[in-house]
Amino acid sequence: MLAGCGEIKPVYWIQPDMRFKIGRVELEIVRGDITTQGTEAIVNAANSSLMGGGGVDGAIHRAGGPKIKDECAKIRNESWPDGLPAGKAVITSGGNLKADFVIHTVGPVWRGGNSGEGRVLENCYRNCLELADGEGIGSMSFPSISTGAYGYPVCEAGRIAVRTVIEYVSSKETHLEKIRFVLYSEPDLKTYEAISEKELGRRL
Repeated sequence: MLAGCGEIKPVYWIQPDMRFKIGRVELEIVRGDITTQGTEAIVNAANSSLMGGGGVDGAIHRAGGPKIKDECAKIRNESWPDGLPAGKAVITSGGNLKADFVIHTVGPVWRGGNSGEGRVLENCYRNCLELADGEGIGSMSFPSISTGAYGYPVCEAGRIAVRTVIEYVSSKETHLEKIRFVLYSEPDLKTYEAISEKELGRRL
C-alpha cells in the first residue's frame, strides 16, 4: 500500500499514461512537466500575488515569459488588489507556452486538515473547471495543487482532485473533452494512478 493512503494500492504496470473515460470526457494521469503540455489550458498552482514564485508557479512564469506576468498584474490591479484568495481562479493567455491559456489558482496551506483545507482545495479544482468551461476550452492539464511547498499530503489532495473532477464532469454538460493530471514525481504519479483506478475502475 502507498504510505499514508490507507487501502489504496499502487499501480505497478509501466505505460506512458493511464486513461479513463467519464462519459465523453477522457481523464489522463501522466508523469511530466506541466509547462510543456499541449492542452488548450494548463493550471498554475499560484501564490496569491500572481507574480510568480517557486515550484510550478515559477516554472510557468519562466517558460511563459513576461506576457503572463503582465496580464496577472492587470488582474491584480483591476480585480484583486489584495491578492487572489485561496480557492479562487483567474485566467490569462499562455504567453510562450504551448497552451493557449493559463488558469491560476491559489491552493490552501496544509494546517493539519481541520482548518477547511479540503473545501478550499475542492474549490480550486471546481473553479478552474468552471473557468475553462466558460471560455469554451476543450482540454486542460492540472498539477497536484498544494502538495509542494504548501505541504498538503498527496494522498488526501489526490482524492479531492480526482473526486472533484469526476463530480464536475458527471453532473453537467461541459465543453471539456480531456482533463489531464500531470505529476512531476514517480511517487505522486503512482498515488494519482491508484486513486483514479479506485474511483473509476477499469482504465482505457
